[in-house]
Amino acid sequence: MKVRVFLGKEKVFANDFESMEDAEQNLQKYLLEKGYDKDDLKVEEIADTHKKYHLAKENLTYTLIKHIEVVAAILIVDGKVFSTQRGYGEFKDGWEFPGGKMEPGETMQQALERELREELAFKAKCTDLIKTIEYTYPKFHLTMHCIKTEIVEGKPNLLEHEAAIWVDKAGIDKVNWLPADLEVVEEVKKML
Repeated sequence: MKVRVFLGKEKVFANDFESMEDAEQNLQKYLLEKGYDKDDLKVEEIADTHKKYHLAKENLTYTLIKHIEVVAAILIVDGKVFSTQRGYGEFKDGWEFPGGKMEPGETMQQALERELREELAFKAKCTDLIKTIEYTYPKFHLTMHCIKTEIVEGKPNLLEHEAAIWVDKAGIDKVNWLPADLEVVEEVKKML
């Protein structure tokens, strides 16, 4: 599990850590180097995917949280953008731009082309990065790279999603988007 450390909305360290324990050790070391004592840092909240530490002297809260990096397709055909409805998990029934998690060693484009083959059974060409969204959900922090995508071969065929729609500019604000996906909707509107 990748773990990212935040102070408010700002990243504390340039890189993610491989475990919660590793993140905690590095935060403690960082604060000791700044002159704080281990006892100054109090655990405020604990869960499998995140922990909050409060530094009372400065009234600062550090959040250690699971980090997930994903890619999302912005697929536009004839003035409509393609969207899928999640069929599982905590965000079941929410609408999103299709895509998925990046695997180690993959570029953003490779990851998105693979995800579209696996989940929607079509061959895609991923071109330009439109926007990268940083969004913190209650149990994880999401980095979502939104990439302009074209269909090369085939057509979207639902293998994992509950439903799919092609949405025009007039209907895009009526969709019940997942919070992170909502962050890119304004950019997509400009493209429709």
